[in-house]
Amino acid sequence: MDIDSLDRYQKKRNFNSTSEPAGKRPRAKKSRALSFVVQKHAARHLHYDFRLELNGTLKSWAVPKGPSLDPKAKRLAMAVEDHPLEYADFEGTIPAGNYGAGTVIVWDRGEWIPEGDPVADYARGEIKFTLRGTKLSGRWVLVKTHGRYDKNKNSWLLIKERDDEARAAAEFDVTEALPDSVLGGHSGREWKSNRAAVKAKPPKSRASSAQPKGAIEAAMPLTLAPQLAMLVDEVPTSGDWSYELKFDGYRILARIAAGEIKLFTRNGNDWTAKLKHLADALAKLNIESAWLDGELVLMSKRG
Repeated sequence: MDIDSLDRYQKKRNFNSTSEPAGKRPRAKKSRALSFVVQKHAARHLHYDFRLELNGTLKSWAVPKGPSLDPKAKRLAMAVEDHPLEYADFEGTIPAGNYGAGTVIVWDRGEWIPEGDPVADYARGEIKFTLRGTKLSGRWVLVKTHGRYDKNKNSWLLIKERDDEARAAAEFDVTEALPDSVLGGHSGREWKSNRAAVKAKPPKSRASSAQPKGAIEAAMPLTLAPQLAMLVDEVPTSGDWSYELKFDGYRILARIAAGEIKLFTRNGNDWTAKLKHLADALAKLNIESAWLDGELVLMSKRG
C-alpha cells in the first residue's frame, strides 16, 4: 500500500473552501467486499467519475460520455488521482475557484468483483471485473490504451462485456434514462455553496408563497432531468392535460435554493456565468426554492 497515493488528491484541494473529504491516508476496510462508485460531475464539462476501491483508495477515471451498456461503445476513461474511500459518499457543490468546481452527485454505487489479481491487473493495464450496482451490473473491462498520441499514458477504455446485462445504445442509454442520484438527491451531509452562483433575494415571508396542492416537503435534489416531449399521432382528447405552443430555443434548467440561482443546460453544464442576465431576472421573482424547466428563446418584434 502506497501511503503517499493521496498526495496528489490533497495538494489539488483547499479543504477550508471545499467540503470534499480530506482522507488522511489510504486505509483498508474491514469488509472484504470491494466498493465502486460512479459520480456525475457537472464541472466545466459534464462527465462521470468512475472509481474502484483498490489498496485502500479509490482508483479513479474521468469518463466524458459516461458508462454505456453497449459492448460496441468503447468509452474513453482518463485516469486521474486516487481519491479517499470517504469520497464515495460525497455529494455537493465544489465552490468556484477550486479544483473540479461544480456539482457532484452519486450516480451509482455498489460492489465490484475482479476476475483476477486486481493489483497486478491494474499495473498491467487491463482489469476485468463484475459490477453489482443499482444501475450498472454484469461484466466489464478497463483497458489501457497504448497509442502514440497518449503522451501522458493516462488513457483507458471502459467497455461493457457481452452478457445478459448488455443493451444496445439505440435501445437504451443508461445515463439518459437514469440521470439522478442513487442517494435520493442529497447525501445528508451539509455541503457548501458555489461562490460563483448568483444570489437571489429571499422572499419576505415563507407564508406568502402558495404551496401547490398535494406538494410534499423533501430535500432539494442536486440534479433534475428535463421533462421531455413524446411523439404521438394526435393529442389526447381526455384526461388532465394542458398544452402550450412549442418554441424552438435552447433548453435550460434553473435551480433556485437557499437564495442561490444556477442555470444548467440539458446535459448538465453550468451556464450561470454565460446567462447572468437571465439569472438576474430570476432573482427578481423572489422564489426561495424551486427547479424551473424551460426553453430559452429570443423573441422577434412579432413575438
